[in-house]
Amino acid sequence: MSTSVQQLNRFFQACDKLMSEKYMVADARIQEVLRSIAESRALTDLFSAVTERFDYPSAKKTYLRFPATNTAFHGKAYLPEDRGETLAFVFCLLVDIDAGRIKLDEFLLRYFYEDGSYTASFAMFAERMLRPFRDIVKECFPDVAKRQPVSEEGFPNTAEADAALNAFAACAIEERTRLKSVALSVDDAAAGDAILAEIVQSAGKNNVPAIMALLTGYRYFLRALFIEGGDELFHAAKSLNG
Repeated sequence: MSTSVQQLNRFFQACDKLMSEKYMVADARIQEVLRSIAESRALTDLFSAVTERFDYPSAKKTYLRFPATNTAFHGKAYLPEDRGETLAFVFCLLVDIDAGRIKLDEFLLRYFYEDGSYTASFAMFAERMLRPFRDIVKECFPDVAKRQPVSEEGFPNTAEADAALNAFAACAIEERTRLKSVALSVDDAAAGDAILAEIVQSAGKNNVPAIMALLTGYRYFLRALFIEGGDELFHAAKSLNG
């Protein structure tokens, strides 16, 4: 498989993972989508073309609508009718979210409000904006989109592997919360939290080797300080290698 095809497949896989992820790891998944675009000449050419004359500030005013006089009402987000403008608009939104110019939590509750839940609001955002974004790009590269997706290492990606990573990421976040309730010195608490933060980031990047290396360090950290627990995290990790 050519490098170009591999790069395009990484983009499609990154979009699929972003849409299927939970809100709490969305930032890492957005970074992965943008990184896959930057690494692909075909995609950088595509997005350079659609954004060249795209008026993003005006588009935000047109397609992100929020009542100016009554904040009790939630806004609505729309997509342009033109498919090229849809690509440009969603791409610019993702860049703004990644750069911190748009706060994802505020954006979701403002324009995709669903029962006050970040998870439900993110699911709506994925369905209404991310899915059309991905599908339009697939139409631009139909031959590649029909191929069986593979990982960077050349192995097929499966729904089971994605589910295992999602479950592990959730466990890592829960473990990070649990550790904060343990009575530790400031330095020890910071050290443990730093390890878990790296584990969460590695899960967001699908970097299983890094996860395993960090888990070894975390296991020694727990043992050295005689901290009980962490079993669910280590159990979830067993499913990552199949």
